[in-house]
Amino acid sequence: MKLNATSEMIPITWPEFAHIHPFAPREQLKGYELLDQQLCAWLSQATGYAGISLQPNAGSQGEYAGLLVIKAWHASRGEGHRDICLIPESAHGTNPASAQMVGMKVVVTKCDASGNVDLDDLRAKCEAHSANLAAVMITYPSTYGVFETRVTELCALVHQHGGRVYVDGANMNALVGLAAPGQFGGDVSHLNLHKTFCIPHGGGGPGVGPVCVVDDLVPFLPAHRSAGMGTDAQVGAVSAAPLGNAAVLPISWMYIRMMGAQGLKAATEVAILNANYVAARLADHYDIHFSGGSDKLKGGGVAHECILDLRPLKDSSGVSAEDVAKRLIDFGFHAPTLSFPVAGTLMVEPTESESQAELDRFCDAMIAIREEIRAVEQGRLPQDDNPLKNAPHTAASLLGSDWTHAYSREQAAYPVASLKLNKYWSPVGRVDNVHGDRNLFCSCLPVDAWR
Repeated sequence: MKLNATSEMIPITWPEFAHIHPFAPREQLKGYELLDQQLCAWLSQATGYAGISLQPNAGSQGEYAGLLVIKAWHASRGEGHRDICLIPESAHGTNPASAQMVGMKVVVTKCDASGNVDLDDLRAKCEAHSANLAAVMITYPSTYGVFETRVTELCALVHQHGGRVYVDGANMNALVGLAAPGQFGGDVSHLNLHKTFCIPHGGGGPGVGPVCVVDDLVPFLPAHRSAGMGTDAQVGAVSAAPLGNAAVLPISWMYIRMMGAQGLKAATEVAILNANYVAARLADHYDIHFSGGSDKLKGGGVAHECILDLRPLKDSSGVSAEDVAKRLIDFGFHAPTLSFPVAGTLMVEPTESESQAELDRFCDAMIAIREEIRAVEQGRLPQDDNPLKNAPHTAASLLGSDWTHAYSREQAAYPVASLKLNKYWSPVGRVDNVHGDRNLFCSCLPVDAWR
């Protein structure tokens, strides 16, 4: 995700921020309330929405809160029966789960060959469910790495049938300073502060997923009534603490304050540029899925991420996307997202944090891997014994007296020359992911070893 500056992280260690109890008396929370107000005002400017709640503790919780707001709005108009939620194939993976959680019925809509929402299919399903349509959930730009070219038309279509438009803000890092969901037709969005606005992400958090809404939905935003906040019209608390995961908010406050409007826009532009740079460098070696309708990016492009389609290579060589992911460890890379949103692919999202040198290092690794796959395709390496099938290679395996593989130790360890100067050694060899997911293994010492 993003790199986090030390200056952003230091304030969360100050006792004035770190040692406040979430349920301290309101008069002791004036500083946090001011931080909340300022951060909401900045996020409103970035998104084009009228009101924001910072209470949700994750993007998924923000989705849940946003859909509750939509349900409450429909109920306030005597239309609580509206429970159909249209979700395109390209939407973020948590969207269907969130809709189910609030009691909505999910209807999936199709995408066209370029990754855009199929408006003809969406129109047909809007008409079929017009009386009960509650919302549509889209991700913009989509998880396919596509800017929906007809997004305003899509929003207008759903509004015509009485539904509200939920724009998943998971990829807001490709929009800040360039486009605002609240201005192109969105009614509700959540933001991932742990992605777009620099709160660290990993290990389950800590995250914040603010829910943002247009003017007529503001009265329904979540509030912690047991802490003396909000009105009966609001949907109620969605997290245990009245101000949500407030202890990490100084990170986003610092990031936005230091970047300023121009800096935030520049970050967005570089994030999109980085993704297109990777796609352009790799287009002659891999199929770029959903690249603006062009196989080689001629006249097309991607948004903030590009999808490398490895399925044809599995057919021609037997090498899978998982094999490529494991081989990247030998090059010193944690693999990009594997088999999501499309099975058998790698989704590369560099953000603006990576330098061109690092992008080139990744591209060089992927090109070298493509050459190894080509050697398998041409029969110069066997399908069942090649650097990809046996990756990652540990130092112990390479230094052993027995080496029976069809390729050299040097190719296993140093597939590109730069690794001889800067090499990461994997501590373990190939792990069977599926077996590990389905079976519990304890790596701790047995109890009798502590006697």
